[in-house]
Amino acid sequence: MVDAELNLGLLLFIPYRFMESAVLAALEEHGHDLPLNQARVFQRIAPGGSRLAELAETAQVSKQTVGSIVDQLERAGYVRRIPDPSDARARLVTVTAKGRELVEISVPVIREIEAAWEAHLGPTRTQQLRETLAELRTITDLPVHT
Repeated sequence: MVDAELNLGLLLFIPYRFMESAVLAALEEHGHDLPLNQARVFQRIAPGGSRLAELAETAQVSKQTVGSIVDQLERAGYVRRIPDPSDARARLVTVTAKGRELVEISVPVIREIEAAWEAHLGPTRTQQLRETLAELRTITDLPVHT
């Protein structure tokens, strides 16, 4: 039964927040004190690196705010800024070896939660949910302009 009092956005956010909290707790257990605002920017860094403007757009914060957050992540050793090979004037934010530790700790937590959700919903409903959310992403995820 669906709770008719809650809007779809909140119903989507609650499980996301559950997963996010579990990941942050696992990181903390491994000695990584990553504040929520830093985690939300960190997770948006593309595998090959991202420009600050791209991170600001995808994280939906100002360039100044994302710059400050990236400064904090850089001081903590999770990211570094490197010259953008496609534009000498620009810099890319890339994940360091220490930052990859965050990913390595996070992935098993995410897989465990997804497995629990699939055990609860069943494989068919889980696949339908994944497909439905992927379709919604096509109209809700901000495109990155490079």
